Amino acid sequence: MLRLALVVSFFAFSLVGVGCEDASPPPSAPDTMTDSTITRIAFGSCNRQSVDQPLWSPIQAATPDLWVWLGDNIYADTDNMAAMDSMYAVQKQQPGYRTLRQQTRVLGTWDDHDYGANDAGRTYPKRDSSQQLLLDFLDVPEDDPRRTRTGVYSSHVFGPPGRRVKVILLDTRYHRDPLTRDPLSDQRYFPNPTGDLLGEDQWNWLERELTQSDAQIHLLGTSIQAVAEQHNWEKWANFPEAHQRLYDLIDRSDAPGVLLLSGDRHIAELSRHDDAIDYPLYDLTSSGLTHYASPGEEANRHRVGSMITALHYGLLTIDWDADPTTIRMEIRGEENEALLDRTVSLDALQPAG
Repeated sequence: MLRLALVVSFFAFSLVGVGCEDASPPPSAPDTMTDSTITRIAFGSCNRQSVDQPLWSPIQAATPDLWVWLGDNIYADTDNMAAMDSMYAVQKQQPGYRTLRQQTRVLGTWDDHDYGANDAGRTYPKRDSSQQLLLDFLDVPEDDPRRTRTGVYSSHVFGPPGRRVKVILLDTRYHRDPLTRDPLSDQRYFPNPTGDLLGEDQWNWLERELTQSDAQIHLLGTSIQAVAEQHNWEKWANFPEAHQRLYDLIDRSDAPGVLLLSGDRHIAELSRHDDAIDYPLYDLTSSGLTHYASPGEEANRHRVGSMITALHYGLLTIDWDADPTTIRMEIRGEENEALLDRTVSLDALQPAG
């Protein structure tokens, strides 16, 4: 009887343990973490591997602690993985970029052209193979969680308590639902009201990364623009339900210091949304490392300052010693000149609670 009671008790305890484990989501665990304080983060997108790349020297001269790729890191547009691999090899051996890699930590996500096809989403047939090639390009270790994840999204924490930055890079391609083009316009998509961009696993992961974070600054990288919504190209606003879900998630998380970094557009601009969350939400777009567009003055009711049509990169500078801490947001050109320059106090990026 005693033996039977012990067995029954152990079995009951095991069921309780299993039930508790299933009911609780896994804790937030960044893909990389270091206690080194960072103050300068450079980033950019839209880089053709086969043309001149004049910005690596000014980027190096800015001495960033991090370089962040925001997508279209190469222009592959192929389902031939051997060809894509060779294109990544060309970029990796580009002299200016090779020197930057030796001096600066590199992170990144992808957009459509390095994913494999223009404007592609979850129906792209080689997305798993393409994912491994991007991770190879970024020198991601074989035992990193991104090697088995469905999508290249990742988080990275830098700095000691009180001076901590979390870089969260989204994957807006792997799980993206299709859009339909307007047959009367090459530029316009019909919105997909209930379509998704991230997939449930990534949504749940993002919520944990924000709600369980102790960082003072959260840099949220998205390959396409989130705040600008009036143009006819790819954007979060093409997926209205997912777009609002992103805002609601950030707002609900009570994460401080959230700044959006985006690419894709072949222009640069700073957008500010005052009603998306309970503090101003900025989206700094840097897109044009090797080429840029000149679409004229494009509508964007959230734009702060001017739209930039020139080769450029983005730079954030954090002044931890200022009281209060400040974040300087710049778009810089080929001579390292500031084409756009705006500073925000970290005190202004705090949840109301």
